Parts: sequence; structure tokens; C-alpha cells
Amino acid sequence: MSNNNNGDSSTHKKNILEQLFSEHAAGLVRFLARKTRSQEDAEDIAQGAFLRIQKLENLDKLDNPRAYLYQTASNLAIDQLRRAKLHRGYIQSETPTATETEELGGNHVDQATPERLLAAKEELQRIEATIEVLPFKARQAFLLHRTKGLAYSDIAKEMGVSVSSVEKYILLALKQCHQALK
Repeated sequence: MSNNNNGDSSTHKKNILEQLFSEHAAGLVRFLARKTRSQEDAEDIAQGAFLRIQKLENLDKLDNPRAYLYQTASNLAIDQLRRAKLHRGYIQSETPTATETEELGGNHVDQATPERLLAAKEELQRIEATIEVLPFKARQAFLLHRTKGLAYSDIAKEMGVSVSSVEKYILLALKQCHQALK
């Protein structure tokens, strides 16, 4: 008897999900695209929201599944925007300003003393060693970005992950490299 109820429940849940998707997917993506200013990110976030709702035990008990879907998607978008802001802040803090470059001697060739060359070589070795021990996906994303110059969206397509995942992987790699240089 409980098998029939369980089957009925999962069928009902599936119907609710299908109805939510067919009625609200396009509108949800438009809503998210306005928030994120990226169609790809909006699609990824919408998919994530639907996956979260699919995992709910009592989907049929929600008073307003559409509102729950939009709130879930909105929260995911806010999380992604926060991560992107953190990422940009970190990159900016690690990029020397023109004044700092001048204080360090600028780009003068005559500043390349044997000591500086040795220090640079040691730093490069530490970075290479750090990259070697990164988790596979973080290493892959970082190298695609830094060696091939691929944009995050291109890396996401190549790796089969979301742009926000690529951001997380590259941020992890940058943090590890920064730690290695301290």
C-alpha cells in the first residue's frame, strides 16, 4: 500500500515540477538575466533553483511553489554576485597600481639584477609547485584562463560547469598562489 502512495507522491511531485518549469522557466531566466546581466549565468542559476526544488521532500505542501522558486533563484543569484564581487576585489588587490610599479623600479631592464632574477625564479617555482597540487578542476580552470587566455564562460563550456564554478576554481588557485608567495 505504501508503495502506491509513494509512487503517487513522486508522480505528483514530478507533475508540480513539470508545471513549474513549463510555466515559469523562461520568465525566471529573464528575471535572473536582469539581476546578473548575463544570460548564461541566469540559465545556470535557474537550473540550480529547479534542482534545489526537485530535492525538496514536501514540494506538494508549498503554499506558493512559484514564489519559492523565484526566492530560491534570487538567493542563488545574490550568492553568485557576492562571489564575483569578492573575486574582483581580490584580483584588484593583487594587481599593482602604476604608482606601486614605479616604486618597485618600473619596467627598467637595468633593474634585472642577478638577485632579482633568482628571486623571480624561486617565486615561479613556488607557483608551479602550488599549481601542481591544486585540485584538478581548479588547476584546469586556472591554466585555461592564464595560459590560453580563455574567458570564464568559455572555460565553463569546455569544463562542463557553470561560470560561478569557474570563478570559484580560479579564486581558489589565486589564493593558493598568493599563500605560496608569502
